[in-house]
Amino acid sequence: MATADTMVQTALREPAERITLDLRAVTFFDSAAIHAVVRLGQRFPGALAVLPSRQVARVLEIAGLGDQEWLRPT
Repeated sequence: MATADTMVQTALREPAERITLDLRAVTFFDSAAIHAVVRLGQRFPGALAVLPSRQVARVLEIAGLGDQEWLRPT
């Protein structure tokens, strides 16, 4: 929760054609983080790639987001 908004603000700071979120080292992923990733997915349709850890992938699956185009298997 403490870093979700920072993640979004950092991603939006500079113009970009593609955004890759490397979350492979993340062990805790809450609703604020889910919301942040969904916001980035809406802001960058077809241009966001999320590389999840096993824990992040499981949380996104439980949240019904396991089939999003931005979610990349690791």
